[in-house]
Amino acid sequence: MQGERRRRPSLSLPILRTSRDQHREGTLTLGSLLSALGETSFGWAIVLFSLLTLLPLPPGSSLVTGIPVLVTTTQMVLGFPHVRLPGPLARLSLNHGKLRRTVLRMRPVTRRLERMLIPRYERMFAARHERTLGLALFVIAFTLFLPVPLSGWFPATALFVAGVGIVERDGLVVIWGLLLGLAAVLLTAAILVSIAASTNALVA
Repeated sequence: MQGERRRRPSLSLPILRTSRDQHREGTLTLGSLLSALGETSFGWAIVLFSLLTLLPLPPGSSLVTGIPVLVTTTQMVLGFPHVRLPGPLARLSLNHGKLRRTVLRMRPVTRRLERMLIPRYERMFAARHERTLGLALFVIAFTLFLPVPLSGWFPATALFVAGVGIVERDGLVVIWGLLLGLAAVLLTAAILVSIAASTNALVA
């Protein structure tokens, strides 16, 4: 009974099904996918946009794919009631195949989350805390734009975990995502300091 009680639909299914249907209809864009998932939830936006930064794209692409998550977290800080994508971002076409492969590549993470997700610590999602949460996520998202080689995967995964926690109203999972994000920020800062020190040593 306990195993059945804890069984839940896959976190990947809404994204995979919606993107597949819209791809078949020729309507798969960033805005249409987010709207179908439920754009009133910042959680789905963060989940989707963090996945975009994990797409198999050329190096440096996170400078572009990270923009939507930065816009989303900024709107959380400003107290927007829901995500409002600028027109060019909303009309951005998505590659269903690449998105599907990225979602499936995250299955080791989502499987672990699915086994433990329950609504808890829900006071974290009160309106008075949303701006603070948005600010923490903004700092994590900002690391995607720093010129550190191979550093995008870590903060994007942290954002993905936090976004899932927001969708499922699981404050503990959000906290884990924030802790992963903190580690990503500290790691990025350490790498930048190391690069700066090496550069100064070469110049000297």
